[in-house]
This record gives sequence, structure tokens and C-alpha cells, in this order.
Amino acid sequence: MNHKAPLQWGILGAARINERLMPAILGASNASLVGIASRRKGAAQETLKKYGSGAEGVLIHPTLEALIEDPNIEAVYLPMANQEHAEWALKSIEQGKHVLLEKPMALTVRDIDAISEAAQRKGVMVMEGFMYRFHPQHARVRELIASGLIGEIHSVRSSFSFMMRPARMYRLEEPVSRGGGAMWDIGCYAIHAGRMWFDTPPIAVTAMAEFIESGADIGTSGILDFGGGRRAHFDFSFACTRRSEYEITGTKGSIKCPTVWQLPGDIPEILWWTEDGRRGEERLKPFNHFELEIEGFSRAVLEGTPPLLSMTDARTNCRIIVAALESAKTGQVIRLDSK
Repeated sequence: MNHKAPLQWGILGAARINERLMPAILGASNASLVGIASRRKGAAQETLKKYGSGAEGVLIHPTLEALIEDPNIEAVYLPMANQEHAEWALKSIEQGKHVLLEKPMALTVRDIDAISEAAQRKGVMVMEGFMYRFHPQHARVRELIASGLIGEIHSVRSSFSFMMRPARMYRLEEPVSRGGGAMWDIGCYAIHAGRMWFDTPPIAVTAMAEFIESGADIGTSGILDFGGGRRAHFDFSFACTRRSEYEITGTKGSIKCPTVWQLPGDIPEILWWTEDGRRGEERLKPFNHFELEIEGFSRAVLEGTPPLLSMTDARTNCRIIVAALESAKTGQVIRLDSK
């Protein structure tokens, strides 16, 4: 499928995340917002008014179906409820749309496989929306690791949390089986950030969680076992102060990224220290990783190159999440097969 810049985008839903994504599409150098739809009466108009300052010519579609059937829309951003991701991704793909799915891509590996097969059949791109991976601070961390600064990696610790506010309580209304709770909301970040520093998938996972009456988890901690004494420790919660960090420890030292979720204007910091007493603190210039995500996905579509995050990556993350939830419920270490 051939496209010319800018890539024409539509937004499928008036979710809160549009506070970040809508300005990102409008600000991206190779993207253009041309449509938005919501099932809630007046929500699309209100979202555009609130977050789309300066936007012109954006069509308010009367239904979600009308948006994905619009031939002028080439790519869809899908920020709907977690349990609806697979259904609407498949519907969008069937209409020939490229799809950027807000994390998590889906709640089961089977659904991700179905999305992957449909995308291949229709010749479109699909990517899971982990915007943080587009931030240059992580590339800089990888450079430091490649230099041998901290030696061989043995341990990664990732921590993500924020205090649940009344406006966000809907995240706890559904059980984990329907995408509710901390695991599917912020735990997917912690697991994703923890495993990206290892060159193989984990072989086992163990987790402990606090479940509430709805069946949602309000917080979970666990360990990913990569074999050979290499482990990633993850911790996330809706009952702790805001954190979004990871720390990588090797045979010679450690590197820490204290702020993974970057707001526009934030100054990224990278901290490191070594066994021989050296210490460093680096500051990078601000970047908007939501905008970088839109530009990165749009570039992949326009140039026909693979997106930064693959379907295999999404499948692996989902498989780990499902196993971690099983571990938390059963109290068992869950082995991860190679399928």
C-alpha cells in the first residue's frame, strides 16, 4: 500500500489519553489528523475542542464504523477500553487501516496472533503503543551498556506507580480477565521496560498481587527469570506515589533512568555509577515521546519499513502478563514455553 506524507490519521475513541496523543498527531511532521469518532454523544467534539487547539478540517464521524470506513483515513489510533482492543483492531484492519493500538495490544496471545495474521493478509502495519520506547534517553542507556561501562547485565529493576484518583477509578471496575487493574494499565510498562535489556525472552515468571473485590489488581510485584542468574524485578501499584523508573545492574556498575514517563518539557536524566568509584549524571534535551511515537509509526508506514515495536514483541509481553497473573493467583512459578 502506497502513501504520501503526511499520513492521514483518525482517532477511534475519546479516551483520556487523547490529552497526549491528539497534540502529538497534530504536532508530528509527517502526520495529519483528519477524523475522530466516539460512541458517547458529544465526546468527540469536546475532545477535539479540549486537546486539538488549532486543528482544522478534522471530521467528526457519527459512528466508529463510519471512521474506519472513511477512505481518506489511512491510519487509526485506537485508545478504547482494553477488552475492546482486539475487536476494533480487527475491524480497522479489515478496512485496510494501519493501526496504532494503545497498550496493551490485546488481553490474550490468541487475539494478538489473530491481529498479526489479519495485518499480514491485508498488508497493513500494526504496533502496540509503548510511547516511552521512542524517547532517546533509552538509546543513550543502550550506548552506555554497549561501551562496557557496567559490564554484563544480571539484574534489572523496574518500578511504575501512581496514586489512584477518583477520575480514574474506572480502571478498577473490571477484573483482570477483562483488562482491569494495575497489571494491564501500568504493569505492562514495568514488564516491557524490564525485559528490553535482555536478548532472550524470560523462561519463567513469579508474581504476587493484591486483588480487590472487582477482581482487579491494585498492585503487583514479581520476577522474570531469564536464566543464568539474570532476572528482572518489576513492581507497580495504584497505591503508591508516582514512579516510572528502571535500574540496570551489571558486573561493573549500574545505570538508572529515574523518569521513564516524560511529559513535554521534562529534562531527561541518566544516572550511573561503577564498581571502581566513578559516577555520572547526564541530562538530555526535552523530547515529546508521544510525538516521536506518531512520527516513528508514520515513517514506518510511509517508507514501508518495520515499526520500532514488532508483533513478536507484543506477543511476548502479553504472554508474560498472562503468566504473571496466573502466578499471582496460584502462588506458583509459571514456566514460559517457547510457543
